[in-house]
Formats: sequence, structure tokens, C-alpha cells
Amino acid sequence: MRTIAALLLILLPAPLVIVIGSSFSPLAVLGFPPPGFSWRWYLEFLRTPEWLWAFGVSAGIALASAVLTTLVALGAALALQGAPARWRGWAETAILAPLLFPHAALGIGLLGWLILAGLNGTATGILAAHLILCVPFAYRPIAVSLAQIDTSLAEAATILGADPRQAFRRVTLPLLRPGIAAAMLFSFIISFDEVTVTMFLVGPETTTLPVSIYARLNDSADPVVAAISSILILLTAGLVLLMDWLVGLRIFIDVEEEGRHPAA
Repeated sequence: MRTIAALLLILLPAPLVIVIGSSFSPLAVLGFPPPGFSWRWYLEFLRTPEWLWAFGVSAGIALASAVLTTLVALGAALALQGAPARWRGWAETAILAPLLFPHAALGIGLLGWLILAGLNGTATGILAAHLILCVPFAYRPIAVSLAQIDTSLAEAATILGADPRQAFRRVTLPLLRPGIAAAMLFSFIISFDEVTVTMFLVGPETTTLPVSIYARLNDSADPVVAAISSILILLTAGLVLLMDWLVGLRIFIDVEEEGRHPAA
């Protein structure tokens, strides 16, 4: 088992090492190991307005999606906290439903709705689709954090003179901080990296970075794609480290354990 674990620790990050190493190649083709060291492809990314525009669109949509999805998930978790088990089960099934369908099918379905609404090919339409995709990932950590809160703390606050709003703002909300932070992190990363559904929804003037990368790979496989991917890897790692510094990574373990033992 130790040997298997060691092999997994070596093999799992191996593709990331290859991508990052290829991004420093001075040649115009992907290759590993690189025959030399060059910042050429990182500079090309920074000097190309189309890449920067797509990066800005992806970051803006992901940030808006993280905030709005977290608010929706928080409201849903609070509304379902005291609901009967049967109704709560049905509601959670509806919230988690996007996880059950292939993204290609979701993309086609959302495309039809956005065409009817006149939002196809717009950032607003892409944001609406990402909200649907991210809600399941935001709801779980918030629901788990809410379930771990001792309800007697809020009751003690009301006994001491706080009204329900003050008890929520000063007692419940601070205790929900790990779940809220995890929900925002999940939503931001998923929205920023989403490509399958987004491919159906982008337009000539609005596209995202993952879709642009996919389109570039269909035309050519130059190392600028590896450079952009390396930047995204570092961005994701930085967000995880920030999450660990702010609230710790215990919430991810709690979400996994809750998923394995839903009855608990």
C-alpha cells in the first residue's frame, strides 16, 4: 500500500510538471523536456489583447458567479435547515440535479433557453448558466457547516437580548465562514475552468479563456497554451493556499465525510 501511495503521489502531479515544463520551451511546438529555457510564451500571452480579454471575461464571470452562487446556496441552506426531512430531500435533489446530467446535454438545453431570452452569446447568459452549474458545489459546504453549528448558541444570544437578525449576523454567520469561503472557492474555480457548457453559449464578442484555449488547440499546439495553463495552475494553487490560511482545509474533509455518510 505504501508503494501504491508513493506511485500515486508521483504520477498524479506528473501531467502538471509536463505542462509547466513545456511552457518554457523556446521552440514553437509543444515538447518535453524543453530544449532550453525561455519566457517567450508567457510574454506572448501578456502581449496578446485577445488572450487578456478572454482572461478578463473569465475572471469577471467567475467572480460574479462565486458571489451570487454563494448567496443563493446560503439562502437555500438556511431555508431548508428546519424543513421536514422529506421536503428537504426533494429540495436538495433539485439543487444537486446539475451533477446528474452530462454537461453537453446541459449546454444544449441552456442554449435553447438563452436564445429565447435573447442572452445567447452574452456574458450575462454565460453567468446564468454558471450559476446553475456551481450551486451544487456551493450548497454542500455551506449545508455541512450549518449542520455543525450548535443551535443553542443562537438561542443563548436571543436570551441575552439579541433579536433574530443580530443573532444571525453576530453568531451564526461567523460560524458559517469556513463553509462560505469554501463555497466561493469552489464556485470561482469551477466557473473559471468551465468549458463544455460554455462552448455552446459564447459569441463572437464574448468568449472565455478555457474556450479560447480549446479553440487554439484545434488550430495549433504551440506552447502559449501550456504557458496559460501554467498560470491557471498557479492561480488555483494560490487560491487553495489562501483558503487554508483564512479558514483551513478541514471543511473539505467534512464535506467528503458528509457525502459518504449522509444519514449522519
